[in-house]
Amino acid sequence: MTNEKKMEKTIGICLIGAGRAGMIHARNFASRVPYAKMTAIADTVEEMAKAAAEELGAGYYTTDYTEALKRDDVDAVVVVTPTKYHVDVVVAAAQAGKHIFCEKPMAMNKEECERMIQAAKDNGVKLQIGFMRRFDGNFRRAKKLIDDGEIGDVVTVKSLTHGPSTPREWMYDIEKSNGPLAEVNSHDIDTVRWLTGGEAKYLYAMAGNFRCGEARENYPDFYDTVMMNIRMDNGCIVNIDGAQGVQYGYDARVDVVGTRGIIQIGDLKQGTTLSYTKDGMRGEVVKSWTDLFSEAYLNEDISFIQAILEDREPEVTGWDGMKAVEIVKAGNESIRTGQVIKI
Repeated sequence: MTNEKKMEKTIGICLIGAGRAGMIHARNFASRVPYAKMTAIADTVEEMAKAAAEELGAGYYTTDYTEALKRDDVDAVVVVTPTKYHVDVVVAAAQAGKHIFCEKPMAMNKEECERMIQAAKDNGVKLQIGFMRRFDGNFRRAKKLIDDGEIGDVVTVKSLTHGPSTPREWMYDIEKSNGPLAEVNSHDIDTVRWLTGGEAKYLYAMAGNFRCGEARENYPDFYDTVMMNIRMDNGCIVNIDGAQGVQYGYDARVDVVGTRGIIQIGDLKQGTTLSYTKDGMRGEVVKSWTDLFSEAYLNEDISFIQAILEDREPEVTGWDGMKAVEIVKAGNESIRTGQVIKI
């Protein structure tokens, strides 16, 4: 079949999990992604499923995702449920012959990731993980500069993500959420693997709870702030800085230092307009990840559909998702034990 004929096919999408992040993807597939159409919505809250279906023009909604997987007009699923449910949803979707886009974090542990990867392989479907920073224009330009040798050999990478809001209560339980290293810093972990071209060899992490006092009694292991240092197998040194509840804005920045220069990605400022008065300087800051990475979400959604139509490997694979989960688990072990962890 020629590429032109492949491109004539429309991919029917089922959204599984109609929360904020899920709806970002769904709105893209409904109106901005070529050769894609929203055909079904699944959410355990019926009101949310119904409202999403009405907004997106999907002809079907359900509270049971397994019913949606039986439909002929569903070719692929977008999985945006809490992490602990990912493995069951993804394996079921693969067994139903549906291609899969799964939001990060991929799963709770390496074993679950392996099951998901194997299920996709056994059933001949695509599995893409939602690390959208790889699709952001600024991050892609930085990657090209690195690959072109602009700054020589990469020596260190510092990747920072600070979120303004405090976590939802279920996230306080590290056993259920894998903590901020998973929920906040998965993107940083994937970014440093991607930019350095290496895998984590040793790591050491420190963390603390400085802003979420209500969690201390029932969830003494919860942390809202974390620093993690990693030695990559190619010699690069990495630092990851994460925080929740910072209030001042959404902050995502990366410094890549090489033997001949530095690449800086990201800025806390929303645009470059500043005002100066007798009261001081004023400028707008980025308020949310939805503002900063909206086009990156669109680009990764387009890439997912292209991978299906062109029958190629997704740009972000299950292997990438699994490696991030491994590093998160090792980081949490380091926080708990105070030890350097070998991957």
